[in-house]
Amino acid sequence: GCRMGCTFCASAPLGHIRNLTVGEMLGQILSISHDIGQKIGHVVLMGIGEPLDNYDNVLAFLRRINREDTLNISYRKMTVSTCGIVPRILDFANEGIPVNLSVSLHAPNDEIRTQTMPVARRWSFNELLRACKKYTDITSRRITYEYALIKDVNDSEKHAKILTEKLKGTLCHVNLIPVNTVEGTNFDKSSKFRTEAFKQVLEEAKIPVTVRRELGSDIMAACGQLRRDTLRTTGRCNV
Repeated sequence: GCRMGCTFCASAPLGHIRNLTVGEMLGQILSISHDIGQKIGHVVLMGIGEPLDNYDNVLAFLRRINREDTLNISYRKMTVSTCGIVPRILDFANEGIPVNLSVSLHAPNDEIRTQTMPVARRWSFNELLRACKKYTDITSRRITYEYALIKDVNDSEKHAKILTEKLKGTLCHVNLIPVNTVEGTNFDKSSKFRTEAFKQVLEEAKIPVTVRRELGSDIMAACGQLRRDTLRTTGRCNV
C-alpha cells in the first residue's frame, strides 16, 4: 500500500499495510524471470507505494541485484520513482548508486500540487527541484518528471508555460500521463487536443517530452485500478 495520499491515485484509499522486504522484491524478479524464461535486464520501482518510504529495504535490494554474484543488473538500468520526499532524494544522491530517478510532479506550482499531493505541503515545489538538481549534479543521471494530465486542473497551455519556466536548463525529461479514471473523484483525463497542446509548449522550449502510452485503463486494470477492484470483490489481493 501507500501512505502518501495523492488525491487522483486509485491506490490512496486502500491505505498502507506494510512495506515489502528485500526478499519479497527479489522474489518478484526471480518469479517473473522464471515465468518468461528470460533474464531480467531492467528494474523499475514504481506503481503502488512510495519506494523512498521503504528506504533501507529498497537500497539493500538495489545493491543486492547489482552484485555480480546475484543478478548483476547495472544501476543505470534501474529506475526508482518517488512523489518527492526531499530529504530521501538528497540521501539517495549520496549513496553511490547512480540509478534513474523518476519524480511524480503532476503540477507546475505549489498552488496546484498542494491540493492534489499531501507531500507538497511538507516540501515546496522549489525545494523539490533543488533536490533533483542536486541528484543530477552528483549522479549525472537525468531526472524523469511524471506529469498526470487532469482535465481543467493542470492541463492548460498556461500550466505548460509555467512548468517550462521551472524546468528549462535542467537535465530532465517530462513524461505526460493521461490520468486514470478513479471512482469517487472528480478528476477526468485531458482531451487529446489539450495533451498535444501541452506537449507542444514543452517541445518548443526544447524540453524532452513524451506522452505515456495507455495500457489497461479500458478494462480498469491500469495503475492501482486492478488492485482496488480485486480487493472490493474478494476482500484480498496478493499484489
